[in-house]
Amino acid sequence: MTIDIPQDALVVLIGPAGSGKSTFAREHFRSTEVVSSDACRALVADDETAQDATADAFALLHFIVRRRLRAGRLTVVDATNVKPQSRAVLLAIARRQRRPAVAVVLNLPEAVYRSRNGRRADRSVPADAVSFQRDLLVRSLPLLDKEGFAGVHVLDSEQTVAAASVRRTPGSELGSDPGQGPAIQTSLPLG
Repeated sequence: MTIDIPQDALVVLIGPAGSGKSTFAREHFRSTEVVSSDACRALVADDETAQDATADAFALLHFIVRRRLRAGRLTVVDATNVKPQSRAVLLAIARRQRRPAVAVVLNLPEAVYRSRNGRRADRSVPADAVSFQRDLLVRSLPLLDKEGFAGVHVLDSEQTVAAASVRRTPGSELGSDPGQGPAIQTSLPLG
């Protein structure tokens, strides 16, 4: 599957802990294009797992996203983004900067998340939190195309993720209606 992404877009990675968002970002985007919630936690608290630093970390993440989009730079948000409120904030930032937003969803079986998460010695997330994030993702899937994304790309297996490629397309600053992105809606079956 080829994922077309405008070169000035906001890319919102969506998936529970252990879904492979950071790996996907590392494989398909420049390190300077990726804004990670874990990295922002590390910047404000010297510890990417410091949950008490989450509010400050996301304030920093949103600041960086605004500045990058204002400059017309491709910006990838590496965070779980499984809550509609989290996505709504990012979509509002993209609209204000008149940039399209593209969702890339890593919708893998829960066993994959649990296995990968269990292998993380440095930043493992409790199993019940992973299950909760997975439930939020499943509930969000039917609604994502109505949230205002210019494109929604659902990767629903490890093979699909491995085979995915990203193709950058010309920038597409939004016109007079910032709530509408370009008509590049694509997705894989949700089953």
